[in-house]
This record gives sequence, C-alpha cells and structure tokens, in this order.
Amino acid sequence: MNTMSELQKAPQNVLVIAPKSIPSAAKEAKRVASFLEKIGISSQAANFSESKSLKALQAGDFDLVITIGGDGTVLRAGHLCAPHDIPLLAIDMGRFGFLIEVDPDEWAALLPRLVSGEFWYERRMLLNVTLIRNGNVIHESEAINEAMIGRGSVVRPVHVRASLDNRTLTTYVADGLIVSTPTGSTAYALAAGGPILPPDLRNLLIIPVAPHLSVDRAIVLAAGATVGVELLKGDEPVLSIDGREPVSLQLGDKIEVAASEHSLRFLRFQDAGYFYQRLISIMDNNPATQKKNND
Repeated sequence: MNTMSELQKAPQNVLVIAPKSIPSAAKEAKRVASFLEKIGISSQAANFSESKSLKALQAGDFDLVITIGGDGTVLRAGHLCAPHDIPLLAIDMGRFGFLIEVDPDEWAALLPRLVSGEFWYERRMLLNVTLIRNGNVIHESEAINEAMIGRGSVVRPVHVRASLDNRTLTTYVADGLIVSTPTGSTAYALAAGGPILPPDLRNLLIIPVAPHLSVDRAIVLAAGATVGVELLKGDEPVLSIDGREPVSLQLGDKIEVAASEHSLRFLRFQDAGYFYQRLISIMDNNPATQKKNND
C-alpha cells in the first residue's frame, strides 16, 4: 500500500462518471470535469449509457475514474475499472457513502492535490463467483461487496450446504447466505448483523441472513480460503452479486467463491484512518442509530 509520504504520478486523462438517473449528479460531473481541465488534467464527463466513453475506459484511455453519486455508483464503476486496474476516486452525492471519501463540498479543495501527487492508493480485494450446474460453469462474475445465495420472491428459507476448501462446514436454513469481502462487511453483511472488517484485509466473511434453527454467527475465514455453497432446497432461489440482477438457481447448483485475481484501487487523500472516521460519522448521522442511542 502506498502512503501519502510517497508522491504519486499525476493522472493525465480522467473520466468523470455519474448516473444519468440523477440530474444533479450529471451536472456536478460536468463541473468537476471543467475544474480538472482548468488545473491541467484532461477530462470528460459521461454517464453509464455512453458506450463510446465506456469503450475508451476499457481500452485503457483513462488513468483515473471519478464517480459522482453513492455507493451504488461506485460499485457500478468499480466493476468497469477493476479488470483494467484503473483507480477510482468517489465524490459523494448519495445517502451513505461507505465506499466514499470526498464529500460534495470538499472536491474543489482536494482535486488540486492530483497535480501535486499528494495522494495514495488503497487496494480492495474482489471475489470471483462461479455458478456450476451439472458440472458445467453457467455463470461467472466478480463481486466487490458480496455474493448472496437466498430466497427470491417466495418467503420460505433456503437450505444450503457450505464447505470450506472442499470440506463440509455446515448446513444453513436461512433466508440467505452471504459470502462477503472486507469491503462488503459494511454493506449487506452489516445489515445482517456481521462484523466490520478492516478494508485492506483479504479474508472472506460468511454470514447467514435470518437463520432458522441453524448456525447464526458470522464466520471470518483466513485469506486464500475457498467457499462452496450447494443449494439443497428452496423455492425460486437466486444468486445475487453486489445487488445486481439476480441469477435464478436450481436445486443441486453449486456456487464457488474465492478471491479474484483482480482488485479495485481507490485513490485516497486522507490517511488510512479515514475508514473508521467515516464509518463512525455515517453511523452517528443515521437516524435509526441516533434513535437507538437516544432510547
């Protein structure tokens, strides 16, 4: 991991991307791109529907992507950036921003540090998720946060057998089973009652969602572990990766989850303690948390 004591090479060509569905974010993206041009960094604003810009991104024409939005926008851009090792800087315009460091009123003061090289890179592990049916791979994807195997629209628990490095671990009866990265420990896994892991770890986290008379504790696995999940019983079960369009499952399907060869690089301006500072700030400002603390 780089530190701020090591000056970095300034980015030369930046893509500022925002979801088209949020007009205010699209306008902010144009302002950020214009600001970068004024400080000598070539840039352009785009949305996820502009195929020309996305093709240029995949071709390696950009050496930094800046997102304007929330964590959902970061995840969407991260899936584009990680396979090409293009770093990502996120500016918040969402509700929570666990993945984000820069607030809306901070970017004008911080972006000039791109020119001076006063920043560092933080790497986050990704998961490789493989769906196997009758011995054949029918779906493969990467996850920044998590893979969730669980029930779909039918409100009945699924039965899944979990294994660790090809050895049976236990059988879960639950609404779902989450296999998460440390990054995902502040996402769905956190909502399911899991622990918060330091973001630079490479451990996997297993946590059941609403378990029924089965193991109800999260398990943190050693780095390098491979998790297998076999679907034993369920009505309309699905595989969901980072909250994207779910993949329908069939009984007997097996899902293998392990660390990906790719990682996602975040560009950071603050020191490594930013993670805990932002985490506590977000949770303290969450109305639900505030209510609980006031009771």
